[in-house]
Amino acid sequence: MNRDYERGSDAAFDTLAVREGQRRGPEGEHNDPVFLTSSFAFRSAAEAAARFAETEPGNVYSRFTNPTVRTFEERLAALEGGSRCIATASGMGAILTLGLAVLKAGDHVVVSRNVFGSTISLFNNVFGRFGVEVTYVDLADLDQWHDAMRRETRLLLLESPSNPLGEVVDIQQVASLAHERGALLAVDNVSCTPVLQRPLDLGADVVVHSATKYLDGQGRCVGGAIVTNDDSVGNEAYKVMRTAGPSMSPFNAWVFLKGLETLRLRMQAHCESAMKVARWLESHPAVERVHYLGLERHPQHHLARRQQKGFGGIVSFEIRGGREEAWRVLDHTRWLSITANLGDAKTTVTHPASTTHSRITAEERAAAGVTEALIRVGVGLEDPEDIKADLGRGLDALSSVTRLRCLAGG
Repeated sequence: MNRDYERGSDAAFDTLAVREGQRRGPEGEHNDPVFLTSSFAFRSAAEAAARFAETEPGNVYSRFTNPTVRTFEERLAALEGGSRCIATASGMGAILTLGLAVLKAGDHVVVSRNVFGSTISLFNNVFGRFGVEVTYVDLADLDQWHDAMRRETRLLLLESPSNPLGEVVDIQQVASLAHERGALLAVDNVSCTPVLQRPLDLGADVVVHSATKYLDGQGRCVGGAIVTNDDSVGNEAYKVMRTAGPSMSPFNAWVFLKGLETLRLRMQAHCESAMKVARWLESHPAVERVHYLGLERHPQHHLARRQQKGFGGIVSFEIRGGREEAWRVLDHTRWLSITANLGDAKTTVTHPASTTHSRITAEERAAAGVTEALIRVGVGLEDPEDIKADLGRGLDALSSVTRLRCLAGG
């Protein structure tokens, strides 16, 4: 009797996250195996020739065919509601692979200006050298998206919610605009994951992921992915993967598989704790402004409620001051991790202007709303009261300095 899970079933999200893609081998292993091999042996020379010619399915070389990576691809595709997934070595590798798959010299791309800083550098400094032009627009301004479109526009790329400010756009409307002009829409879904948002259901053609973040969930490995329902995009991305080799390692794929098993539970916990931290920050006298979509006063709160199932684990806030004061806050916390990663079980804090967005110009940072006063918190899975207490140490240090300056001035 076959006891393998039936692929393509109408199972619920949590079942797909645990079971999809697994094929038990002759040993009857219960856990997903990890295939740490660079190549695969063939039963005959004819079989080897057929595999290389792609007239017969099967494994050839782990750069582009590996059972562990394939399981991760099938599982993530199922969770996103896609038909095809291409796993990559990193999130930036996913965006690079997508660009190489769908763009050529003379094409035009429209990108939301508040994407990850390295994405801006990729389009400006890499794709730009090969004749691809890019226009940056404000994420939430649909008129700017419309006005930026050209006859040569091939791709629209956005991150919603954005990092670090948590801005969103009506994905359905941007998708309609892209399709009216014969372009593709790609959405970076790193902040929400398919637990909170499925862009393909909202009309997007492609979803890109940094699996390094919430898909892993414990900051162990680097990886990325492209998910699509478009056969042409999937086929071209696979060709790039096979030829250029920005591939995911089998071990990393295995780690991400373990992360997917607990993804919904973790995202629910991140959301709940982030809301508590955001509300607390709102009331702190050293905080000028809090950026979190879950707060009712956020101008895009209702749009986020409509197209997301939760508000995520990223909270950003602006303190009264600039870089010196922001660094003081970070340096006076005791155990929060000062690191630019996010999506970890451990809460992380960073100063985006001097880390994640430091490689773009000051003008580009200003346009994206990344000020010197901005601090980003990737709310982890610790007790939210402890997270607030440690952030409070940093903010209290800032408040103490402010009081001393006031006394000195008086």
